Amino acid sequence: MGFGIYLQKLGYSKGDLGTIQSIFLAISYLVPLFSGTFADKYGFKRMLIISYLAYLPSILMLILFKSFSGIALTMLTIGFAAGIFKPLISATVRSVTDASNKTVGYGIFYMMVNLGASFGPLVMGKLRAMSWNYVFYTAAASIFIMLIITIIFYKEPPREIEGVTLKQKFRDMGTVLSDLKFLLFLVILGLFYWLPFWAFFNTLAVYINDYIDTAKLFTSVAGVLGEGVTKALISSEVDGVWRINAEAISHTGYIIIIFQLLVSRIFEKQKALVSFVIGIVLISIGFIILGLSVLTVGSLVFLGVFVFAVGEMVSSPRIQEYILWIAPKEKAGLYMGANFLATFIGAMFSGIYTWLMGRFEAAGNPQNIMFTLAVHTLLGIVAIYFFTKKLGSFKERVE
Repeated sequence: MGFGIYLQKLGYSKGDLGTIQSIFLAISYLVPLFSGTFADKYGFKRMLIISYLAYLPSILMLILFKSFSGIALTMLTIGFAAGIFKPLISATVRSVTDASNKTVGYGIFYMMVNLGASFGPLVMGKLRAMSWNYVFYTAAASIFIMLIITIIFYKEPPREIEGVTLKQKFRDMGTVLSDLKFLLFLVILGLFYWLPFWAFFNTLAVYINDYIDTAKLFTSVAGVLGEGVTKALISSEVDGVWRINAEAISHTGYIIIIFQLLVSRIFEKQKALVSFVIGIVLISIGFIILGLSVLTVGSLVFLGVFVFAVGEMVSSPRIQEYILWIAPKEKAGLYMGANFLATFIGAMFSGIYTWLMGRFEAAGNPQNIMFTLAVHTLLGIVAIYFFTKKLGSFKERVE
């Protein structure tokens, strides 16, 4: 969340930041395509250790490398480590749960993800006010602790080995993607859902830090939470002035922890694609509110993030559910695996919006980045409408 603030401190442009963000996200969502095959061959525990051994020096290298090429290479390595790590954790949960406790298991997993997404930026925001090196030392220390925990406590989970070679995996993927209608749908998802989705996380911390008066924001928040709590949790003193740490409030993790169950209950009987479209509309409204926060009252940023988060909670799980149920039963796993393509497309191009934010800033209208993202997201509804009108909707399985 704070990486963009760090890169700008080093003097790099928003275009440079966008390039590195695209590299990082693209590699972290491409590597999972292969990591499962290697996990079959070498085991979950070994692959987790490999991911930590890639993470650890890479994070520390950020202390040493200040050149663009050095930072880009470092973030590529961190993206590689993330791509190995992430699918192995969800696969571990799947392997050690059964029908009686899988819902609780995945619930705990999902809560831990968002706990980290909420707590991490709080800690890092406080540390970077002292020194960015403290941020990198702390992140590296966290990875080192996880390495030790994994070596001592992690037990290889009992599971069925896929036994699928990379060649077979590519062949299976080719079979799914030969369904041109499904392939086009994935491209639409990538360009009109995942691209603005990732752009939100790429741009928001920098957007708040650069364009909103974080000192006034501190006063507003302190009036609600109290000055002591606000200083302790989400603020730092800079040159004698208390300011909100942008990365501490530019994510959806804590909102998802609190409201995901309620949102899921409200939309569980609604058709998946209808819920997805409603979620897109909410995400667009969130972007509009974030744009208005620069033009009007800075504290609107909290409402904008909240509305975006509700849109995310409505749309993200339902589109994955939709893909699962339009797949032939015998190919459900393959279709869900192919879903990575949409995420990858969005991740790969998301850095464009960070560059565009810099262009809007130069023109004196930085808020236009959020209004543009709102329009882009709404165009997704138009794209889906014409897709279903021309090619017809997918038939969902009922069993």
